[in-house]
Amino acid sequence: MVMVAPYARTFAAEAQRRRAFGHRGTEAQREVGVLPARNRDLTEAIIGAGIEVHRELGPGLLEEVYQQCLEHELRIRGIAFERQVPMQVTYKGMILEKAYFADLVVASEVVVELKAVDVVKPVVVAQLLTYMRLLGKRTGLIMNFHEERLVEGVQRVSL
Repeated sequence: MVMVAPYARTFAAEAQRRRAFGHRGTEAQREVGVLPARNRDLTEAIIGAGIEVHRELGPGLLEEVYQQCLEHELRIRGIAFERQVPMQVTYKGMILEKAYFADLVVASEVVVELKAVDVVKPVVVAQLLTYMRLLGKRTGLIMNFHEERLVEGVQRVSL
């Protein structure tokens, strides 16, 4: 399902909300690569939605619960997304349809991989990079909801 929304209003509202609650940004996040300004704003909006979900639920639930709640929060904020986006893998002429699924693709630009684990292993970054390559996207986010503070479990990735 694709949701369509006015992004400028959403980003401005998110920035205003962060200032109102004294949010200093996401210094604790790890970044791989450099993001264009538009994608940085979009990832900030996605992270803000994730923080709201985490603030309400806390750590300790299953990934699917966080995914459904994040999807609901993105809808509330009017941010477009697709869920469980299928990816095609081609190997020496053989096509594997729907071999993998990205958790979310937001605004047709950002691939979001959700986790609820003790430790995000390096292979998850490799997996996200592969998903980004297969989907032709340059920006990705890993969000681990198992952290005490969600920003400590966020990684931005770009190709």
